[in-house]
Amino acid sequence: MTDPTPARTGGLAPRQARRLRVAAASVLMVVVAAVLAVRLASRSSVLVVGVYGLALILCGGVIELSRRGRTRLATWLLGAGLAAAVATDAFLIP
Repeated sequence: MTDPTPARTGGLAPRQARRLRVAAASVLMVVVAAVLAVRLASRSSVLVVGVYGLALILCGGVIELSRRGRTRLATWLLGAGLAAAVATDAFLIP
């Protein structure tokens, strides 16, 4: 007789993956908010607020996606979105 639940071969359980993603997005949200505060202290630009504001919204969206069980999508969005924010900061913001 076969077991209906296959044995795990490694990795995280779904609940652990969701919690890890929520924690990572929360930490990144705090980091992005701190960088936004530093950038605004040195120069006040609408572009700076826009880029880091979108990054904060992205982190919030990732938290919500992770809560709903879409951890893979949340991981890709978090990585791509933060890479885009860093690239925008490096190349577009003077």
